[in-house]
Amino acid sequence: MISHREKNTQRIAALDAQAERLGLKPGMGIADARAMHPAIEIVEADPAADRRLLEILADWCDRYTPLVAFDGTDGLFLDITGCAHLLGGEKPLLDDLHARFFRQGFDVRAGLASTPGAAWAAAHFLGNRIVAEGGEQGLLAALPLAALRLDPATRSELESVGLRLVGMLMQAPRAPLARRFGKTLLIRLDQALGQLEETISPRLPVAPLSVERQLAEPILLMEGIESLTLLLARSLKADLERRNEGARILQLLLFRVDGMVSRITVSTSRPLREPHLIGRLFHEKLAAMEHGLDAGCGFDLIRLSVLSSVPFEGQQADLASSMEDKSEDLALFADRVRARHGDRAIMRCQPAESHIPERAVSFMPFTEAGGKAEILAARMPARSPRPIRLFAHPEPVEVIAAEIPEGPPARFRWRRALYEVARAEGPERIAPEWWRAGPEEATRDYFHVEDADGRRYWLFRQGLYGARQGNPRWFMQGLFA
Repeated sequence: MISHREKNTQRIAALDAQAERLGLKPGMGIADARAMHPAIEIVEADPAADRRLLEILADWCDRYTPLVAFDGTDGLFLDITGCAHLLGGEKPLLDDLHARFFRQGFDVRAGLASTPGAAWAAAHFLGNRIVAEGGEQGLLAALPLAALRLDPATRSELESVGLRLVGMLMQAPRAPLARRFGKTLLIRLDQALGQLEETISPRLPVAPLSVERQLAEPILLMEGIESLTLLLARSLKADLERRNEGARILQLLLFRVDGMVSRITVSTSRPLREPHLIGRLFHEKLAAMEHGLDAGCGFDLIRLSVLSSVPFEGQQADLASSMEDKSEDLALFADRVRARHGDRAIMRCQPAESHIPERAVSFMPFTEAGGKAEILAARMPARSPRPIRLFAHPEPVEVIAAEIPEGPPARFRWRRALYEVARAEGPERIAPEWWRAGPEEATRDYFHVEDADGRRYWLFRQGLYGARQGNPRWFMQGLFA
């Protein structure tokens, strides 16, 4: 049995068939149940774990339809409109669902009808029933009021006036029912009968384009997955060409035999629809997670979906049919790096309105650049050379000796090592933005210095000698090659 706390009392939340034969019922107090049967085994409910399991089952049900929604804490709604023919019809689909759940150790009840309300009632009160279109009224008439998904308070009020079955509500005048019990009652009734449309909200966005392949024999090897991915990408290309679009976000879904689903997503810097390029991205992604992808007993269904697409802009070639676009190669390289090492593995520099080196450039995801290669230096004002490596934050330097008031250091200590300056060039004065305040916003004097071993550094002195801020401080801004 499973127990839960209700108003400071432990009660039975769920039980198996053996417990039912002992006369126990849901809602009974745990103390009373132990008094009747001291040897019963009781487990505390774990709502968070139940929710995670329901999410896993919802992922697995994507093999039947992308429109999967939650129904409370223990149920799922599947909108299989237009999907049943893929498995030979409604009954074969329902039989396949039951068989797969049974092999995974689940006892499920399913109902299939043309309305969500009728399907819910068939699953909860009849079990494994297919309701023909137009048969909702006959199905619901003999069922209790709970089949309409009414709250307990409304059901109690209806039963107090002798309305115990849904058929009695159908025969009663609607206006008095609405005045006394509210509009929700009639809305639920009309939804179940199909007189009022009821939509379900899928838990995940529906991909505009998808192609899939069901396998007679599950596959385990990464090479087989990559081959099928390339095959699906070729099928996807025709759909993208017909819509004159290119993919920006693609997702590969691997349905495992035991019910687990792996979702592998890649994003592109530019619209993409060439199968071999899509295959390269997923090759990098799969290679990065080779040890993290658990094939278990194998995958028996693979689906490739386009989650986001944009118009595909063609490029005009010259008369010799030659067209060189280096930015496309750069975009593909960046996409492969991000697929293997993550989205933040490669970033794009964006000039900012500041002369302070650590604030003069901001970093943004490469995908936001649209895959275009821009030369940053062309957008920056002319100035003295900058080092190849700039630190994100200047590092403190202890200057042992320096020419006063504006000379370079003669000797300095950085990262516990002492350096002798052989040559120096500067200063280059950089003033901070006038609207900023604080001691760290003092004027900076930058120097190019070279030590006795030929290593070159970019140092700056923050503040001026004789200023009110006190003695200036020295920092290391970057390193030259």
